[in-house]
Amino acid sequence: MSKFGELISANIPILLDFYTEWNEQSKAMHAVLRDVAAAVGDRAKVIKIDVDKNKELAEALRVKGLPTLMIYKGGEMVWRQSGEQDANTLIGLISEHA
Repeated sequence: MSKFGELISANIPILLDFYTEWNEQSKAMHAVLRDVAAAVGDRAKVIKIDVDKNKELAEALRVKGLPTLMIYKGGEMVWRQSGEQDANTLIGLISEHA
């Protein structure tokens, strides 16, 4: 959990993807997130967090639906949504908070 605090305190947007390997929607997001990461380059970070391996964190953040996407900047959550999103929407959201 202390690493999570360091991670989200960055001054650039951090897009978190809470997923599991067995969830079809989560798997569908992998390619989208690769595109987003390529598009934003070093202006933001895209980080995938496996809910099965990080149960405490997922529970603390009340992750229920998968995938759940969040954007943090400077330690504050600035956006959150469950379900699939398209790359252009995510790139736009990241740009808003860059």
